[in-house]
Amino acid sequence: MGDRYEIRVAGSGGQGVILAARILGEAAALRTEGLNAVQSQAYGPEARGGASKSEVVYDRGPIDYPKAAHPDLQIILTQKACDSYCHDTNKGATVIFDDFFVTTPPKLDAEVYMLPIVKMARELGNEIVVNMVALGAAARVLDKKGLVKPDAIKQQILESVPAKFKELNANAFDAGYNEACKVIK
Repeated sequence: MGDRYEIRVAGSGGQGVILAARILGEAAALRTEGLNAVQSQAYGPEARGGASKSEVVYDRGPIDYPKAAHPDLQIILTQKACDSYCHDTNKGATVIFDDFFVTTPPKLDAEVYMLPIVKMARELGNEIVVNMVALGAAARVLDKKGLVKPDAIKQQILESVPAKFKELNANAFDAGYNEACKVIK
């Protein structure tokens, strides 16, 4: 890895991709010494159901361009996001697809993982925590790369969600992290 590391979280409006990327950025900038982060986002005019993506760029030095040109980590939650955003994945990147909504993943020169992100959120009783399950999976990758520790991401989640949802979100993060640990060695 060079100093720059690009992350994209993509899905549809209502899946919390913007919050997920914001948490990844804040966990790096506020809880990881020597790592800068910037977050950007794009979404369709529909509040729920429209295309949505959010990106985070990490760098140990100044960040001169805030968008992901060739993501090193992609978390893709819908087939539409897959079709729209996988084309620019960096060679050797890590791509995590939700195995429920992504039915036709492309062949990529990357480490590809199909994880039951939506299924795990539903099993926890609320599909609204899809983004937190995805953050757990991302935490496994970022820890493996030596970038951001899982505890930093989890702490940022706990500071970012309302008190009555802290336990649900923490459980969702743990579920995603534990599932990712089974396959991402």
